[in-house]
Amino acid sequence: MKYNEIRKAFLDYFESHGHKIVPSASLIPNDPTLLFTVAGMVPWKGILQGTEPAFAPRVADVQKCIRAGGKHNDLEDVGFDGRHHTFFEMMGNWSFGDYFKEEAIAMSWELLTRVFNLDPNRIVVTTHISDDDATAIWKKITGKDAIRLDKDNWWSAGDTGPCGPCTEMHYDMGADLPGGLPGSPDEDGGRYVEMWNDVFMQYDRDANGNLNPLPKHNVDTGSGLERMAAILQGKTDNYDTDLFVALKRAVSDVTGVRETPDNVTSFKVITDHLRAVGFAIADGVIPSNTDRGYVIRRILRRAMRHGQMLGHRGALLSKLYPALIATMGDAYPELAANEKRVVETIENEENAFADMLQNGMKLLDAELPKINNGVLPGDVAFKLFDTYGFPLDLTQMILRDKNISVDVAAFEKCMTEQKERSRADTRGTRIFWESQDLPATDDSAKYAPDANLQSTVLAILRGGEFVKSANAGDEVEIALDKTNFYGTQGGQVGDSGTILRDGAPVMNVAETNRVDGVVVHKGVLSADISVGDTVTTQINESVRAQTARAHTATHLLQAALQRVLNEDVEQRGSKVSPDSVRFDFSFGRAMTAEEKTAVENLVNEWIAADMPVLHEEMSLDDAKARGAMALFSEKYGERVRVITAGDVSCELCGGTHVYHTGEIIKAKINKEKSISSGIRRITMSVGTLAE
Repeated sequence: MKYNEIRKAFLDYFESHGHKIVPSASLIPNDPTLLFTVAGMVPWKGILQGTEPAFAPRVADVQKCIRAGGKHNDLEDVGFDGRHHTFFEMMGNWSFGDYFKEEAIAMSWELLTRVFNLDPNRIVVTTHISDDDATAIWKKITGKDAIRLDKDNWWSAGDTGPCGPCTEMHYDMGADLPGGLPGSPDEDGGRYVEMWNDVFMQYDRDANGNLNPLPKHNVDTGSGLERMAAILQGKTDNYDTDLFVALKRAVSDVTGVRETPDNVTSFKVITDHLRAVGFAIADGVIPSNTDRGYVIRRILRRAMRHGQMLGHRGALLSKLYPALIATMGDAYPELAANEKRVVETIENEENAFADMLQNGMKLLDAELPKINNGVLPGDVAFKLFDTYGFPLDLTQMILRDKNISVDVAAFEKCMTEQKERSRADTRGTRIFWESQDLPATDDSAKYAPDANLQSTVLAILRGGEFVKSANAGDEVEIALDKTNFYGTQGGQVGDSGTILRDGAPVMNVAETNRVDGVVVHKGVLSADISVGDTVTTQINESVRAQTARAHTATHLLQAALQRVLNEDVEQRGSKVSPDSVRFDFSFGRAMTAEEKTAVENLVNEWIAADMPVLHEEMSLDDAKARGAMALFSEKYGERVRVITAGDVSCELCGGTHVYHTGEIIKAKINKEKSISSGIRRITMSVGTLAE
């Protein structure tokens, strides 16, 4: 059976057994602890753990997954065997409090032996050592005695929470292959291949390790499509199955090179990485230097390097993308729907990396003759990273064929030193404040400033030294126990204003920053001041009003970009100040003049509509339920602030905002440009400056 036939047979079978068939969820999970959807259970995590209601009692799907970052990382193994992938498909059937062990096992067995027509005598099953029920069920249904194992047959969400035993189905690939039965010392030899796993969630483990029965039992199953295809097609290597054969044929067409035993690793890497890169970008991931974007950039560059090892120069994955659509587009229509954007994004990456690779290889080639101990110095590897963008693993991969390693410890030392230099350059006096044991500033008045708010001076920093008092004319930084000043946060610059004592100005505050919860006021003293003084804080209201206009306009700008360009546009940084807005966003090309005009017009239409802007505090779960947009890079507490502008924008945001969009007056886009591959920047004026 071919891939498309296996997918259809799997879903048809479970649909005939009352399962609701659902499409694959995105590779970008709704889970801040994960970079990618790494398993079939990720989209159902809330239901399986009882924090979300089930929309159907039984469900089946084929979920696209990526394991190439964090603890779920198979990247380094891809290409060197026949079973590892960065991108893979996981077939699964799910019961949310409906059927349990007997029906799950019976359906697994029937599908394997009667639909997929596998030889029952070549199927070996395992159960958990404590699971007498599943063991008895296998004996009853099939006559098989299960191999009873411990840790390999137990699933848990963590140290506490839902957990339960598993049963696994393995296939005997033939006596001519090495390897023993599951659980034996030589089980990894390759003869017995795990092809299916049924997890029976029936317990809730408490903090003391006690297993308490769950009120509802769930079934969570998974079967890797690539592995199943290899079994059904009689192959011991997943890359010899029909889908990968077609993709490897496309690689030959693009590179002009035929697959041989000497270059088989490169063919495997390129075909695997094509799927990971293509699917991820189609789902909205933009290659970048952070988070999941960085993982996809690494995968793309690794594929390009293997293209070069085949002697190919120039674009590779962008030319192969149509082959991906041809092989998988019927099952995943998003591939064709996003073809133009995906190809454009990959081309931009490939062009940038080709230049970088050429220059970096010149440096590396110059250093190779100097190596006399088979180890590349760490400072050279760091220079490749810092100057040419070579990740360490790329350098290691290039050198592996030459039997040269990298001094990783020295590389990491260079990285640490660079980070410390960066901290010293960018943080200024921040390091001094971090050394002080000060309570967090009470800045709850920042959203509704009270001109008569009384505060106490807690600390004074002058010339890199904390002092008890300072004199008129000194440039200082001051921390108070309470303030109505907004400290720089979330891209919004801090307030300016005045600190007074007994009604007379003491300090002209030029800027306000935030250091680990402490709000720091920076400026020049107009009178002497001491720790313990009682003062009042008075913000510059006209500057605050203009900053609020700019911040709400930024939210409208993002909403407009998503409507005019595409809904996958994501914010990648911003600076909101009273004189301008700087907004960075993911997009693979320059905007056209027509697109910029359309975005600007849409923002001004919403301003003219004078829509209400709601400022609300709620739980993070309630905000998510409302559909509030959040930044992937931000960490949010249990209580969050949600800013809603009419029916066009709803975002988690701790900044200051207007209460009606009409207060913004006007918006004007000044410039749109590239700041890095796949990232664009818009600068915009608002209010009277825009007029």
